[in-house]
Amino acid sequence: ARRTGPPDGGWGWMIVAGCFLVTICTRAVTRCISIFFVEFQAYFGQDYARTAWIHSIVDCATMLCAPLGSLISNHVSCQVGIMLGGLLASTGLILGSFATSLEHLYLSLGVLTGLGFALCYSPAIAMVGKYFNKRKALAYGIAMSGSGIGTFILAPVVQLLIEQFSWRGALLILGGFVLNLCVCGALMRPISLKEDCKTAPEFLEQDYVPETEKQDLKRMFICSPLIKLWPHECLCYCSWKEYDFLLMPGFMVLAVSVLFMAYGCSPLFVYLVPYALSVGVSHHQAAFLMSILGVIDIIGNITFGWLTDRRCLKKHRYFCYLFAVGMDGLCCLFLPVLQSFPLLVPFSFTFGYFDGAYVTLIPVMTADVVGTSLLSSALGVVYFLHAIPYLVSPPVAGWLVDTTGSYTASFLLCGFSMIFSSALLCFARLAKKIKRTHLQSLTGNTALKQHIWTNGAIAYSVTAELDQKDVEFLAVDTNSFSNR
Repeated sequence: ARRTGPPDGGWGWMIVAGCFLVTICTRAVTRCISIFFVEFQAYFGQDYARTAWIHSIVDCATMLCAPLGSLISNHVSCQVGIMLGGLLASTGLILGSFATSLEHLYLSLGVLTGLGFALCYSPAIAMVGKYFNKRKALAYGIAMSGSGIGTFILAPVVQLLIEQFSWRGALLILGGFVLNLCVCGALMRPISLKEDCKTAPEFLEQDYVPETEKQDLKRMFICSPLIKLWPHECLCYCSWKEYDFLLMPGFMVLAVSVLFMAYGCSPLFVYLVPYALSVGVSHHQAAFLMSILGVIDIIGNITFGWLTDRRCLKKHRYFCYLFAVGMDGLCCLFLPVLQSFPLLVPFSFTFGYFDGAYVTLIPVMTADVVGTSLLSSALGVVYFLHAIPYLVSPPVAGWLVDTTGSYTASFLLCGFSMIFSSALLCFARLAKKIKRTHLQSLTGNTALKQHIWTNGAIAYSVTAELDQKDVEFLAVDTNSFSNR
């Protein structure tokens, strides 16, 4: 039986716990790979640039292959997809522990592990959206906080493992730890919602269905002698292409804004510590800035999710998201003038909080735009769009530092990129509101009364538009005819 709506609890909290563990095993482990850099450099005798490609390939592969994870989740099952991803990621880490060159690490630790993470990440996040509606932002806040909490816990543990068992032993143990993704996959019990199979009237109300096809569908149902049945028949999404949401104007705007947002947020995590060292901050204090950013990121995940679930803010989550992105952009603009540890601490607090805030709202925003039934596919595309900026922006920022001799240009470009992302969403929403107001003013008092006439068993509509009374009349008329 199909549920009328998400249960907002029950087994849903186990789904949140599973997604929490998935973010630890994917995003937190990816961040901790940077701890191996010094070991890789010393062992293979390579420079920082070549060694840094390992982290870039893992991150890029995770986001680039996200649609593949959604595809397997939709056509096979979420459980199978996450378990398969866990096996691939674990295999990549274990093979990486036997590496004899950086190229070996590129393929094993980079491509194979990144592919495994991709099969787990977006399906697990999409599953949370299927189980929650009223408390969706809070559920996502808890689930996504696994990235910050995992980094905070795993970073010292990985360093200890390297000291005790060398980098090979540490990668081997991490490979065993990542196998917990298979346990997370087993928790992802599938759920069938009424929204996954919409009725014809509900389908015709979708904005992204072309108007000509709406008219054809209406005429088809009006002219059918079985009109009494059509409001109850399912017009499944499987009759439409799985990625038709790509044509939705709202999703197009969101996709473009995600590109600029991803470009702006990535370099700061790479260059915050080098920038702090360049302005005279000690190594210990520079590392502490990253710790602050990670811990406050967790607080932003949970508290902002809880706040945007409150009745006063729930209807304004769209503006809460663009406000959080815009605030991070402003933080980047002010960063070049913050040249001491006491000034950089408030920056880490502010940037970390709003970074956690908008990361929590990305799945919520996507669900609001495309609906719950298409969330898995849409999230795959959204995270796919992160891949190119994640791969390109750190090298571009580094090139600007080498060219100009300072970090100012890099941080300004990041700040303006995130502000543009926020402004784009704001203008799109204002344009949509103006268009709606204009249409209402044009059609406010000019609605035409539909004229219905029948010829035996077949009913026809002059305007191909039915109001509620006309539908009831046709249903009664057809019913009486069928009983003759």
